[in-house]
Amino acid sequence: MGKIKAKSFCLMRNGERILVYRSYDPAKDEYFWRPLGGSIEFGERSHEAAIREMLEETGHRVENPKLLGVYENIFEYDGKPGHEIVFLYDAAFADRSVYDQQELPCYEHGNDRHFTAEWKSLEEIKRLREPLYPEGLEKALPRT
Repeated sequence: MGKIKAKSFCLMRNGERILVYRSYDPAKDEYFWRPLGGSIEFGERSHEAAIREMLEETGHRVENPKLLGVYENIFEYDGKPGHEIVFLYDAAFADRSVYDQQELPCYEHGNDRHFTAEWKSLEEIKRLREPLYPEGLEKALPRT
């Protein structure tokens, strides 16, 4: 039987854009977008995990994390069921020059995977007809 995973994501904002990365589910043949973040370690508070995950993945420190909401995400990925509780934080990069970069090279240590995060507006993501996960995340985005 599967386990519920606790995760923390950061919704990094740059005007009307958010920092997201594109991923692919081979079983569904679907591309999708997701904010940066990852698993909360045992004994770690969710805001601490958000800060740690952003530093690990981007190499940049974030500050002032503020909880935007908690999302329950029940899904199937690569043909396998998943269930996660996601703490979504608003935060800011300590190094403001990060906001001048269109793309940000990232690295996920647990999977030894390099990927790229991009600043995208919700409208840009919708035009691509690719979902933004976790479901319901749009409610935390600024209205344009």
